[in-house]
Amino acid sequence: MRTLTIILVTMLAGIKLCAQQLPQLTQYVSQDYLYNPAVAGSRPWFELRSAHRNQWVGIQDAPRTFMLSATSPVGKNMGLGGFMYTDNVGPTRRTGAQLSYAYHLSLTQRVRLSMSVAFGLQQFLIDGSKITFHDGGDPVMDDQLRGQVVPDATFGFLVYHDNWWVGATAPQLLHNKIYFFNENDATLSRLENHYYGMGGYRFALGDDLKLEPSFLVKYVSPVPAKVDLTATLRYRDMVWLGASYRTNDAFAIMVGYWMKKTFQFGYSFDMTTTNLRNYNSGTHEVMLAITFGKSLPPVSTSGVSAAPSTVAP
Repeated sequence: MRTLTIILVTMLAGIKLCAQQLPQLTQYVSQDYLYNPAVAGSRPWFELRSAHRNQWVGIQDAPRTFMLSATSPVGKNMGLGGFMYTDNVGPTRRTGAQLSYAYHLSLTQRVRLSMSVAFGLQQFLIDGSKITFHDGGDPVMDDQLRGQVVPDATFGFLVYHDNWWVGATAPQLLHNKIYFFNENDATLSRLENHYYGMGGYRFALGDDLKLEPSFLVKYVSPVPAKVDLTATLRYRDMVWLGASYRTNDAFAIMVGYWMKKTFQFGYSFDMTTTNLRNYNSGTHEVMLAITFGKSLPPVSTSGVSAAPSTVAP
């Protein structure tokens, strides 16, 4: 019983403090919609994207993540999107899906504001068959799947320009409770409010090269904020190389290719900086995407187009 109690406390603490965030991604610039639904409609393409992440290779039952998203502009001022994901960590699994709507306003000729709301469902499961009990006859948990499905809501905004962007998101607004056994059981956790902040700037280095520093901040009380700092060098918006640092976690390198503005491929490799580096051989993440371009409006006499940015995400 004591062994089971320790396991449950560990898992529930992890759910309350850390795991409620969206599954961690190194290529957050390419997967920006997954962190901010206001991104939908900010680029003039239909985008279908997937992320495949295998974390801490070499550690048994380490996190494995799959995510699939789609976004599209609708008319001149709206965007629609949605995503689904599954995140497996040991005997726990989290699955979710979400749909979003974004509305875009012109603040100036070149700066736009997008505001978005999203609604969806999340499922949390514990697989009792994957837990070894000290007391084989312990009745607290059997070998069945235990968990619950709860609704979720997110609000986000994004201010963007051809050369820069900044935004923030607040997921898990409904602050739901999770009961793994029954409503009278004390082993429950609440979906804590989380906050994401993101931004970046594109510096032109001649006609063909761009340097793109960016950041992603993730915060949930009372855990210290985590910050991803990334620098990406893009050649003709077709090939990119990048490096990233995540505070108290890892360094990463990444590479990507956008073929004929239709097919995208990205790969990143994380090198752990914590004591876990002694027990794993790194983290692999693959991004695959298809983008279908739309015709851009003609450029005005001032040289400014009202279309969203056409720079590769």
